[in-house]
Amino acid sequence: MVPLGPLPGACWTPLISLLLVCCLLPGVQGQEFLLRVEPQNPVVPAGGSLLVNCSTDCPQPELIKLETFLFKELVGKGLGWAAFRLSNVTGDSTVFCSGFCNDLQMTSSSDITVYRFPERVELAPMSPWKPMGKNFTLRCWVAGGAPRTHLSVLLLRGEDVLSRQLAVGEPAEVTTTVLAGRNDHGANFSCRSELDLRHQGLGLFHNSSAPRQLRTFVLPVMPPRLVVPRFLEMGTSQPVDCTLDGLFPASEAQVQLVLGDQMLNSTVASHGDKLIATATITASTELEGTQEIVCNVTLGGESQETRENLTIYSFWGPIMNLNGTIRNLSQPTVPQGTTVIVTCAAGARVQVTLDGVPAAAPGQLALLQLNATERDDRRNFFCNAALEVDGMVLHRNRSIQLRVLYGPKIDPAKCPQHLMWEERTTQVLQCQARGNPDPQLQCLHLGSRAQVPVGIPFRVRLNYSGTYYCRAASSQGTHTLTVVMNVQARNSPIVTIVIAVLTTLTLVVLIAALLYVFGVQKRSDTYHVNQGSTWLPLTSTGPNEARGEEPS
Repeated sequence: MVPLGPLPGACWTPLISLLLVCCLLPGVQGQEFLLRVEPQNPVVPAGGSLLVNCSTDCPQPELIKLETFLFKELVGKGLGWAAFRLSNVTGDSTVFCSGFCNDLQMTSSSDITVYRFPERVELAPMSPWKPMGKNFTLRCWVAGGAPRTHLSVLLLRGEDVLSRQLAVGEPAEVTTTVLAGRNDHGANFSCRSELDLRHQGLGLFHNSSAPRQLRTFVLPVMPPRLVVPRFLEMGTSQPVDCTLDGLFPASEAQVQLVLGDQMLNSTVASHGDKLIATATITASTELEGTQEIVCNVTLGGESQETRENLTIYSFWGPIMNLNGTIRNLSQPTVPQGTTVIVTCAAGARVQVTLDGVPAAAPGQLALLQLNATERDDRRNFFCNAALEVDGMVLHRNRSIQLRVLYGPKIDPAKCPQHLMWEERTTQVLQCQARGNPDPQLQCLHLGSRAQVPVGIPFRVRLNYSGTYYCRAASSQGTHTLTVVMNVQARNSPIVTIVIAVLTTLTLVVLIAALLYVFGVQKRSDTYHVNQGSTWLPLTSTGPNEARGEEPS
């Protein structure tokens, strides 16, 4: 048998089938034996081959053949059968077996279904970021694949099926809507085709697209909170903080801190849904004046920013000087009687005040002149500088101490000139001398030149009595003061005991005498004098006797 080539076009398939049926229908009515086609309704891959067998139970069959537009080849035959190989099966078709039995025509048919896997399964690109709470669409295209009645398209989140639909159209397009949530952040979405040929005994065939990852985000409506100093002095540094809460995912946000046209080197940290960016601002000369600081937070292609103003100013001083002082000393020092000029100055636009007296105008220095005296030693001069910056007055203070060199002096009020002390007692000679530099004070006995301690406790001896010259000396001169010290001898213990005993005896005698006098007064009588005879002795009258009349 000569193989038949396929007709030039798949559109001829229905026509040929119809013609075959029409031609063969008259024989079907009278047939007594059946003609079988095996396999029945097979499923073959596109471009594959198929072995078709036509067979009958007729004892004397004739002209068994296979009718199809596909390329066929007779591979074997015998009594009641014939086998054909079909090659390059590219589309669905129907094959017919025909033959004669007892001059009656026999026919039978089988439908061939061709399956093919999709040529392309693609998930449409989507934006990398989706705002939480908003819907987005997943779209999948499937090109090729047959039979379409057994071809499904699935849209997946990971392995979770979001949608399952039959592939319709060429290419087939399948869509579904998804609400972006927090759990979708970092999730992989994909599209998968399923060709289900399990009923044909072949199985379930998958074909998946490349996954696409989704990132969801939340960017608060409120702008970031930017904390910056209002003022910053030239040459100093201060931290700047930018904070935004309610941000998701905070770790993937980008933060920029900008000062003027300079990008600041910031450190970004996230804690949960809170983002904190910190940078350090250093005020330099080129930034003097009012500058704008911007904090910009970007996430998911959207951004929020906050702007604040910072005023960078120059405020040097105040600087104080004392003219006329001695150099090479740690503190400004002048001799007594020297004319001293104290000045205080600061930068432009700065108002200075020296010891309560303001300068004539901002930017000018303040001046004070004096003739240094002892009372000016350790005198502090105060200077206040005031600068107005952006409506606020900033103050800075400085002080300087003046030392005046003057001779030593011993204050008589603090050094008593007459002392009365008792021997073998502990005393302190309280004498103080003042002066600059601090004088050395010594008190020496006028005769023996013996030195008595000053300002510290010592035990007084009898030979300490006498006159002392207290002398204060320094590089600026000397000053002396006379102190007279009288030391009284202290009685021995025996003498003290004797005096105590005598004192006790004296008290006892005195008490006894008083008691005697009191007793005599209680025993006293009453006496009467006879004026007629003065020589007669006095007679005593008892208290119980009656008084007689006086003699005539």
